[in-house]
Amino acid sequence: MVSVLLLRVGKVFVTVAKISPATRNAVKDVNFYGLANGTARGGVPAARIVVYKVWGPSLGHNVLAAFDDAIADGVNIISISMGNDDPVAIGAFHAMKKGILTSQSAGNMGLKVASVVSVAPWILTVAASSIDRRFTDKVVLANGKTLVVHAGTKNCTGEDAGDCEEGCLDGDSVKGKIVLCDSLAGDRGAYKAGALGSVLMNEVGYNVSLVPLLASTALMREEYNVVRSYTNSTRDPQANIFKSEVIKDPAAPTVAYFSSRGPIIILPDIIKPDISAPGVEILAAYSPVVSVTRLPQDKRHVKYNILSGTSMACPHAAGAAAYVKVFHPNWSPAAIKSSLMTTAWPMNGTSNNVSTGAFAYGSGHINPVNAINPGLVYEASEEDYIKLLCTIYDEGKVRLISGDNSTCPTGSAQGYVKDHNHPSMGAKVKPMKPFSVNFHRRVKNVGLANSTYKATIFSNSNADIKVVPEVLSFQSLDEEKDFEVTVAGSDLPDGAQVSGSLVWSDGAHRVRSPIVVYTYIQQEHQNMVT
Repeated sequence: MVSVLLLRVGKVFVTVAKISPATRNAVKDVNFYGLANGTARGGVPAARIVVYKVWGPSLGHNVLAAFDDAIADGVNIISISMGNDDPVAIGAFHAMKKGILTSQSAGNMGLKVASVVSVAPWILTVAASSIDRRFTDKVVLANGKTLVVHAGTKNCTGEDAGDCEEGCLDGDSVKGKIVLCDSLAGDRGAYKAGALGSVLMNEVGYNVSLVPLLASTALMREEYNVVRSYTNSTRDPQANIFKSEVIKDPAAPTVAYFSSRGPIIILPDIIKPDISAPGVEILAAYSPVVSVTRLPQDKRHVKYNILSGTSMACPHAAGAAAYVKVFHPNWSPAAIKSSLMTTAWPMNGTSNNVSTGAFAYGSGHINPVNAINPGLVYEASEEDYIKLLCTIYDEGKVRLISGDNSTCPTGSAQGYVKDHNHPSMGAKVKPMKPFSVNFHRRVKNVGLANSTYKATIFSNSNADIKVVPEVLSFQSLDEEKDFEVTVAGSDLPDGAQVSGSLVWSDGAHRVRSPIVVYTYIQQEHQNMVT
């Protein structure tokens, strides 16, 4: 039986996602006020869940203590939806030494370059992506309750009143009416002033549903301006906000706007995040102790709520890892991670900006069913990770991380970060200069004993990508083969990338690895371990 450790952060009134009975049993008719109705179940229903609470004074100490306890208790997979980079990286390293894979959320810093908080190569770093179920609202004009615009008080500026800032709306003017707010957070001020509902402007332009305090709908700027024009065209503007509906999203999966991006400064030749998983508008088990919005004035309490964030994506990936572990109990953490990455559904980048593509969603959207039979895996041992650490830290600091008397190689044995046997391939180069980057990789056969894999290169750019050899022939299981990938090009502007992918296929398996060469002038400092 597989055991999964969930490291939770927060006191009872802060931590809202909780372990559901659906982890072990199918729970029917789960929904959020009738929305997203269905049957909930865990990714691996037979798994045992072990939970450690780490919030409180000395958070870093608590995290490390939880890792130690989890390792001693014999868990198989660790899921941790939090930052606190150094303790998590160190704890996950010691878990890796004991054969335990750690899944960590990438962070919710949005489109900011190099914002990913999970940077250790031995961790499965998870971005958030959308699913094909979305929620939509309708507001019908000239039908229903009175629509009020900018009913402000004398104590606030017109701009604050327009945003519906708390304390800036005249209660006598808005009570029982629908208020037009120029800010996505305006529902709080509208609620406090006694409004019946609010029409909000989604000024950030991102399409993720949030749970408001009162009946509300958020409109993109263009649609919002239509409502504003309507209110200016009549003396008695009216509107009706309809109940939310569930719709199909054919564009899914796409990476969430809030999901943190790579690259990672401390290890610029390692692509992070590693993979994406469902993290947008997820029907998640929720503590009935806190309100739906976590605000004290909200009196609604539910067992399931609609939540978004990489903290939703991380346990999805942990569940998928546990699923692979069930079929392959003796696989290493690196092999499980590789199987999830190389079998992921490909996703499409929107530009050659360094914050898009693999630096947004890693190898793609997680595909647990295919992950149990990847064909080939990229293995990495404790020794490989020590060798990688020695490229950025001195031997003394490496020993602080490893907790033993590890030694660093010298001379030509030192190697390069770009040649670490990671399932993806990344390298940072100088802007506007010719470049030729070589990646050395090694794959292990876990598919068919006698098999031949042929390489295919897919490129989204003018870069020249080659692989040698182009054919790998295996005569037995667990046999390993080496290969080299070369990427050549020139004149890459700062903050840009060239990308592609390598696919090894024997006709039954497709083993895909993203390839990225990029430029980025470091503007911030980022640590894996201080």
